[in-house]
Amino acid sequence: MEQQYGICRVAVAALRAEPSDKAEIASQLLFGDQVEILEQTDKWLFIRNAYDGYEGWVDFKQLGSLSAEQYAARHYYDTLVPAQPLNVITAADGGKYYLSPGSVLPAYENGCCYLGKDKFNVSFLPQGPDAQASTERISATALFFQNVPYQWGGRTLFGIDCSGFVQTVFKLNGIKLKRDAWQQAEQGSTVDFLPEVQPGDVAFFDNTEGRIIHVGILLNANEIIHASGKVKIDAMDSEGIYSAELGRYTHKLRIIKRFI
Repeated sequence: MEQQYGICRVAVAALRAEPSDKAEIASQLLFGDQVEILEQTDKWLFIRNAYDGYEGWVDFKQLGSLSAEQYAARHYYDTLVPAQPLNVITAADGGKYYLSPGSVLPAYENGCCYLGKDKFNVSFLPQGPDAQASTERISATALFFQNVPYQWGGRTLFGIDCSGFVQTVFKLNGIKLKRDAWQQAEQGSTVDFLPEVQPGDVAFFDNTEGRIIHVGILLNANEIIHASGKVKIDAMDSEGIYSAELGRYTHKLRIIKRFI
């Protein structure tokens, strides 16, 4: 098959583990995400997300086509939807799209973005590529997502998982992280001791087999914000996350990483 590329043309598209509407949602594509098409059936496309290399199956109707030149023109995809509650773009036919923070506004210019020949009016001030990460900004971005419900594979304000939450917060601060917690744990530099923690450091947690299964963002050496049931703040110490609601430790600390 000649190499093909696509772009997500809906606000959010399920990225499934198998080519079926009943299959597990492994992740999601957001508006403007660019993909490489690896395989196709009558209805489904097996794709690789250009941002983080994540692979899965998506309904072909939810993607628009891209040329190789458009796919390679990375500067067309560096304007983002900011961390605020109402981000609306309007198509030529008047149809509205309600976008989640971290979505891409492709080929943004003068208040408009474009999917091929389709033009969309952007009704908000987007976030440009010059965003500068800081401990304060990462903490503020993380707190914006507080109380968003947990959803396996989620990346939006209507549902997000632990690694999707961390990835999105850092994306909005100009730092590219991979999709899953175990992949993110392979990035960054290690913080050896909890007292050395600074806001914005990322803590990873493992299970009894030693596999990393959870991740969250430290607000300080004693508090962590993470997606578990919902995005919430819990107490943190050298043993792990302590849930006041449950009266016990829920996640065992494995490692702390720093990305700024």
